[in-house]
Amino acid sequence: MTPGRGLRPALLVTLLGGVLVVLCLSSIAFGALSIPLDQVVRTLLGHPGSPLVENVVWSVRVPRTALGITAGAALGLSGALMQALTRNPLADPGILGVSAGAAFAIVLSVAFLGPGSLFGHIWFAFAGALVASVLVFLLGKLGRSGLTPVKLALAGVAVTSLLFSLTSAVVLTNPETLNRYRFWSAGSLADQNGEVVLQLLPFVAAGAVLALACAPMLNSLALGDDVAASLGRRLGLIRLQGVIAVTLLTGGAVAVIGPVVFLGLAVPHIARVLAQHAGLGPDHRWLLPLSAVLAPCLLLTADITGRVVGRPAEIQAGILVAFIGGPFFIAMVRRRRLAEV
Repeated sequence: MTPGRGLRPALLVTLLGGVLVVLCLSSIAFGALSIPLDQVVRTLLGHPGSPLVENVVWSVRVPRTALGITAGAALGLSGALMQALTRNPLADPGILGVSAGAAFAIVLSVAFLGPGSLFGHIWFAFAGALVASVLVFLLGKLGRSGLTPVKLALAGVAVTSLLFSLTSAVVLTNPETLNRYRFWSAGSLADQNGEVVLQLLPFVAAGAVLALACAPMLNSLALGDDVAASLGRRLGLIRLQGVIAVTLLTGGAVAVIGPVVFLGLAVPHIARVLAQHAGLGPDHRWLLPLSAVLAPCLLLTADITGRVVGRPAEIQAGILVAFIGGPFFIAMVRRRRLAEV
């Protein structure tokens, strides 16, 4: 499909940018206290208004929205990167055990070292994400057939189940850790401030730079290892850079908002559909940025829906994302006939 016959790239970028802006304004406007959009705009522009509205906007809603953008972009980008590195359309930080590894490491840090600071949690999350990803890849490579999409998915499910079992064993023997884990494990943007976003931003930015730098090499890798090597690509270096990027992106996001599953699975496929209609093809120089924009849109939509449906309380965004992503994963498995491979 050529750009002239489909959705033009410039129009696609404009539409996605407009959708994200609308969602950001809606995220600031809706909640237990609904604020009219005109008041939201005036407050953001610095015009004086109600002290209550200004406090809610700047102290609660803006940091929450910024966190949704930052963490959503991190998980969407890491999902697209993992699918490209493994050439597996079912790859996702949640499905391949990366999120579970980060979660287990954080629970261990809280249980044995105390709540601590965000930076302490992030370092443990990075370590857990890295160990889990390496373990899944090693298990997936066992056997004569080597690394295949089916074996990688099965290894991810096995490692995820093991880590969640170990996590449950830890939290059930430590009441303080259980209290913190119950809310965090559901995946939520609530109860965070602007300082948390500023602390998370450098890790996500570093991971995003590494991921986007991989894009041209990922296009070669999509043709197969032999072709990529013949084109002069250093496969080990590509995968090492990708693993570091996924660890930074997933570890940082999970440490703050919890293990939001399926976000990294569904978003890259939506990005591929939009890229195809824009005539861009399977070019990761476009797919990665598109995933980084689409994921915050989905996460903010789930967060807004949870606040509106559950008012005056709320339903955690991670629950609603899983509600959307679960059927999507089942449809992907059925479409690829994994049971027959």
